[in-house]
Amino acid sequence: MKFELTILGSSSATPVYNRNQSAQLLNCNDCFYLIDCGESTQQQLIKYNLKAAKIDHIFISHLHGDHFFGLVGLLSSMHLGGRKKAIHIYGPEPLKEILDIQFKYSETSLNFPVQYHFTHTDKPEVILKNQDIEVETIILNHRIPCTGFKFSQVKRLRKLITEKLEADHIGKEYYHLIKRNKEVVLPGGRIIKNEDYTIDSPRPRSYAYCSDTMFDTKYFNSIKHCDTLYHECTFLHELLERALSTHHTTALQAGEVAKINQVGKLIIGHFSSRYKILQPLLDEATSVFENTELAKEGAVYQL
Repeated sequence: MKFELTILGSSSATPVYNRNQSAQLLNCNDCFYLIDCGESTQQQLIKYNLKAAKIDHIFISHLHGDHFFGLVGLLSSMHLGGRKKAIHIYGPEPLKEILDIQFKYSETSLNFPVQYHFTHTDKPEVILKNQDIEVETIILNHRIPCTGFKFSQVKRLRKLITEKLEADHIGKEYYHLIKRNKEVVLPGGRIIKNEDYTIDSPRPRSYAYCSDTMFDTKYFNSIKHCDTLYHECTFLHELLERALSTHHTTALQAGEVAKINQVGKLIIGHFSSRYKILQPLLDEATSVFENTELAKEGAVYQL
């Protein structure tokens, strides 16, 4: 099952040096999930040949503009493109008021319903679950209420060994029962067991997105042992005081978060506009956690 991430934006407060503001697109089994929506998001989707029409779920971490200023434009373009199916938006409750007033004064009535799912910062909660994925909030520590999101694949049913089924002359009408581990008794009394004709499905993968936060052990349980972690690293550690005052993280701290929580891979992003060259941030993070990569725009990561 496809589980891959495209980086659309990796800059922090302002777009700079051909880096755009925060946005990512998660492709899970050809269903698109948009994570944050900086002001250049729809242009980035076009640039990387990603169809906005396939996005049905949008997750907004918090209400600093670099994480949602692109949302009005994206929804407007979906409207002009003739979208009819509902869009689901997950984020802080005031986001609805912000969008409503924008559309009110532009006299825009969207052709499609917007279904809001408000996030909370008192405790983590599952906000979406379908046949492919489960999404849970991560309670972060930022200047305003902020949640990250953990995306976990739903374990698939065991895979049929069709060659063995055919060799043993077991009719296809029984396949769906065997796959679902239902008792199958063939004419003549022969019992077919699930474990004899199936193999286990691949291990489900997980991806955690920590947008804006200072280093805080309170969210560690939500990200522990995840396969891939995206974590902000706005500053180098020499600017720790600046990071603390703005409730952000340094590259060194991001590496420590990954190491402490024993994640598989770390992707760092949300880079301050003061850094034209990003290699020092990568070097600092890898000094603590070797399997670290920069969030490069247009890059696709197999999760």
